[in-house]
Amino acid sequence: MTGNDRTNVSSLLEPLVSVILPTYNEAQTVEKSLVSLLDGGYRNIEVLVVDGGSVDGTLDLVRSIASRYPGKVLILHNEKRYTPHALNIGIRKAKGSYIMIASAHAVFSKNYLEACVKVLEEGKADVTGGVLEVRARSESKKAKAIASVLSHPFGVGGARYRLGTETEMYVDTVAYGVYRKEIFEHVGLFDERFIRNQDLEFNLRLKRAGYRTMLVPHTKAYYLARDSYSALWKNNFENGRWVTKGAKYTKNSFSFRHLVPLFFVLYLTIFGGFALLTTKTISHLFLLSLPALLYLSLALYFATVLSLQNRKITLIPYVLTAFVVLHISYGIGSLFGLMEHAVRMAF
Repeated sequence: MTGNDRTNVSSLLEPLVSVILPTYNEAQTVEKSLVSLLDGGYRNIEVLVVDGGSVDGTLDLVRSIASRYPGKVLILHNEKRYTPHALNIGIRKAKGSYIMIASAHAVFSKNYLEACVKVLEEGKADVTGGVLEVRARSESKKAKAIASVLSHPFGVGGARYRLGTETEMYVDTVAYGVYRKEIFEHVGLFDERFIRNQDLEFNLRLKRAGYRTMLVPHTKAYYLARDSYSALWKNNFENGRWVTKGAKYTKNSFSFRHLVPLFFVLYLTIFGGFALLTTKTISHLFLLSLPALLYLSLALYFATVLSLQNRKITLIPYVLTAFVVLHISYGIGSLFGLMEHAVRMAF
């Protein structure tokens, strides 16, 4: 029996996994993402690329890759463009026993699917996923600074899938989950009203329904971070906006920690107006400024630590700026979402 024959027999014994890959203008990263899935250690897969009308050559790249992997890649069209619609289109078309929700911004370790499916086959969990490691998209200082911030608890919190694990452990959520297909039959599909944060709402729904999510050690997804402050601002503004805006659709769609940037922005807004109206002395202004000064001190400290870890002290101002952009954009987005929700409630 040849090596190819053994591979074919092995893949027949593996349960089929349907990987759903939403795309919209992902020419920069889609090739790396798609090839990492197709060239991984798990052979019995189908990849459903659900495209929202890309105009940057994304589909040309996907078709070229698909020609090298006959029968492995299916291109579907998402007329509504948004991610939750893409996910639901893919889920409805999926033939596999397991469904993986992937991202064209991520590259996956060779053992990702193999390790995740093994845990599911053993009956230990209903959803599995690996550790998320953020990587710079380019060699620019901004790109490296943004990747550092998105890897640090001060930047994005202490979710376990970001910190890693040496042993299998149950968690609330994973970044790119592999789900038992019947989950979607029992709890429903992604809520298409959530243009953003649909995964947050869905994972909370799963937890309330009693499904178990396991973080699998020694398997990784490498997220290719945005490489400009404007792109970082835009993405996190929308994430923050949909945390509070989504409250009109369902209760308990987020956790308290998601509101911390909102409270900080509210403090800055209220403090700014109050200080202008009441401040008469420097000492009074200093007392009012203490929370902001504490935040800047912590941001500067962690920016210094991260820059020294990268052995580039010149990164300090770039990392500091990335922290501020990340938190303020999310908080302002949450404030906008809250106002939108209030206006709709009033009228």
